[in-house]
Amino acid sequence: MADYEAGKGFPHQDGILLNTGRNALEYILRCIGDVKGIYLPYYTCEVVLEPLKKLHIPWFFYHINAKFEMVEDIHPKEGEYIIANNYFGIKDAYIQTLAETYGDQMIVDCAQALFAKPIPSIKTFYSTRKFVGVADGGVAYGVDGKYSLLYDEDDSTQHDSHLRIRKEQGAEAGFRDYQQNETKLDNQPIRLMCCNTREILWHIDYDNVIAKRKANYAYLHETLKDKNFLNLPNMDTFVCPMVYPFATWNNRDLRKELIDKKVFVAKYWPNIHQLDSYKTEYDMATKVFPLPCDQRYGKEEMNRIIEIIRS
Repeated sequence: MADYEAGKGFPHQDGILLNTGRNALEYILRCIGDVKGIYLPYYTCEVVLEPLKKLHIPWFFYHINAKFEMVEDIHPKEGEYIIANNYFGIKDAYIQTLAETYGDQMIVDCAQALFAKPIPSIKTFYSTRKFVGVADGGVAYGVDGKYSLLYDEDDSTQHDSHLRIRKEQGAEAGFRDYQQNETKLDNQPIRLMCCNTREILWHIDYDNVIAKRKANYAYLHETLKDKNFLNLPNMDTFVCPMVYPFATWNNRDLRKELIDKKVFVAKYWPNIHQLDSYKTEYDMATKVFPLPCDQRYGKEEMNRIIEIIRS
């Protein structure tokens, strides 16, 4: 797996830098041209549908299993494509396997896998704000970048207030602004990544980010693996995790317990909660808890999480 040298800047400088991850997907679809249909997992963020609706592209859902891997044998026709998710940034090796099967008819969703290396000639899109302190940012690979010259540059000052509040008053104080700013990203036109976002991304120590995330993930896994119902891949098969996915199949409301004790645990994805007829996806949405392991934290914070779970 690749290491990113400290001080060398953003690891995706060779990509097509746009304003959001979903717009990076839209850019890819526009570059492809006549897309007949898209296969995508039920277990995904509904914002992925935004560019499909905008471009009037039909879509078809497929199922995954508890290893976050496809369970259906899909044979896309000419003009059809499969979107495969690198869930939580821990499915790098599996995505490589899928690329060998589907090749040019696959689009990789790396919104949760900022540090996964793009596979040559495979269409891939990334989102930056889930990993580091920026308000927006997306990256596209696998298509011609010349069309990006048609777009204006974005302005992140319209949706970055939560970052300023968080820096001065803490994450909890900025949460309301964060929710409001998330909605401002809906249905945005494709623009180039704004200069402020690029400036921040170019000056982050990514080696440090990766090292801390992997250390926190490893500590949580070593301590909680006997309680975790998920079959997670070996750490040497991925570059850097976004979170540590932890699952319990009992009726305990662990998310509420953690949040009550000031440990923020995201909830992916509310649209899936309506799919109670699809038990695997519904269970993942309700019983898989993405435990934070990011670079702001260390062993002390990980021990707090472990203590709550063990209690």
